[in-house]
Amino acid sequence: MTTQPLLAHRPLGRGGLSVSAIGLGCMSLSGIYGSAEDAVSEDLIRHAIDMGVDHFDSSDMYGWGHNELVLGRALKGRRDRVVLATKFGQTQRPGQSNGVNGRPEYVIEACEASLKRLGVDVIDLYYQHRVDPAVPVEDTVGAMAKLVQQGKVRFLGMSEAAPDRIRRAHAVHPIAAVQTEYSLLYREEAEETRKTTVELGIGFVAYSPLGRGFLTGAIKTFADVDGRRAAHPRFQEANFEQNRALVAKIEDIAAAKACTPAQVTLAWLLAQGPDVVAIPGTRYAPRLDENIGALNVDLSAADVALISAAIPAGAAAGTRYPAGGMAGVFI
Repeated sequence: MTTQPLLAHRPLGRGGLSVSAIGLGCMSLSGIYGSAEDAVSEDLIRHAIDMGVDHFDSSDMYGWGHNELVLGRALKGRRDRVVLATKFGQTQRPGQSNGVNGRPEYVIEACEASLKRLGVDVIDLYYQHRVDPAVPVEDTVGAMAKLVQQGKVRFLGMSEAAPDRIRRAHAVHPIAAVQTEYSLLYREEAEETRKTTVELGIGFVAYSPLGRGFLTGAIKTFADVDGRRAAHPRFQEANFEQNRALVAKIEDIAAAKACTPAQVTLAWLLAQGPDVVAIPGTRYAPRLDENIGALNVDLSAADVALISAAIPAGAAAGTRYPAGGMAGVFI
């Protein structure tokens, strides 16, 4: 019998939840960045568990239920080895941008549907995926707290909520984790949010920590941009060269450290504080192994400062989402 390796763990919040410092964001397993075969995705999840990853992040919006079904199948017989996170709050509006729904009755309905798709009795970490400005956060989190009382959810999270809303949510029920895009390319909002989460003892989950693949160094020319990435301002032609030049600086630092750009990027992120964990997404086992390897990259304080200076906050060209998406984040 093989022994599951022990990866570095970090706490999320003060309630006893702990996860591998590098987890797996599962969105790309639902065809977001190119086709994904379910059997291959399930094998990837099982491989991640065997490698010591125990933090898996999904959403009912990823493939509109598909992602949770894939994750649920992959976890059969392994449920007790993972921290299972999923999210609710985005709604499908064909032909339009996604809607949001934070009404208390919808919270209960969405959780029941996720539990069924995942094939589990309890979700470890349940997030409001996007804030619903039309519903007081106290009402939404109040319904989420009822799910904790009922034993259907263990811990609560918020995604892309601004500091004031996080405070209001935390006053209703302890929030274990806040999730926001956080990387060398886009960090201003995350760092502003962390001032509040650190104060309140809330963990910080960095999604898109590799800049949607830009910071891996794999996207070298504008011709390499395809699929969903083409809709993101950072990859559009007017912004591409400026951002690619920033990534080149990280490639040089990585070469000097004898590691990959992705590894030095993730190591920098984890060096920001013990409250930070990362959930890079991938469809490929070698990439997952590479990401885990970031835990072996030793950065001195001088290294961290050098990397921070190579891509100063605000240096990236283009917003992190198209205009419609930007309207729903950090609110």
